[in-house]
Amino acid sequence: MSKLKPIAKKSAAPVEEVILIIMVVFCLVGIAVTDFSPQDAFMYWMAMIFVFGFAAMVAGWYNAKRHYDPNSEGNEVKELFKTQSLHWLGSLVTVLCVFSFVEAGHMSQEATGLMVLLILALTTFLDGIRIGWRFSLTGIYLATAVVAANLLESFMPWMFALAVIIIAVTVYREKVK
Repeated sequence: MSKLKPIAKKSAAPVEEVILIIMVVFCLVGIAVTDFSPQDAFMYWMAMIFVFGFAAMVAGWYNAKRHYDPNSEGNEVKELFKTQSLHWLGSLVTVLCVFSFVEAGHMSQEATGLMVLLILALTTFLDGIRIGWRFSLTGIYLATAVVAANLLESFMPWMFALAVIIIAVTVYREKVK
């Protein structure tokens, strides 16, 4: 395995900012689907595993390219891709296990959408530990949505307001740097 050769860090913006905004928008759409059509929520969040996994791989690749010497052997990028692929594949397998509970009649469609959202929240949060705080923040946002959907009758305005705050703070934070 090659030794990682750190180089000077370049700014993460705008790539990570764009990914964060897109992910939060997809979260809002999914939260609305979960709120208005719980039976469709499972399929939406299932699709988001692929979308978020792809976004994580793009962000991870971008981070690896900007943090390490381009003259190194490139093993760190391959290793990151392998690790992230397994990470997101584990999430997909977990979601398929949850789906088996629905098929067996042990869990309702409504509960399944929230469980898949919770799995996606955890997977996104944990991937953020590896590739960047914006993914962890998105995971926290998703987990907040699960709790809000479970506890509040009308949670969409709160989640929309929180999304706006998250986007505004992260964009402002990048501008100040």
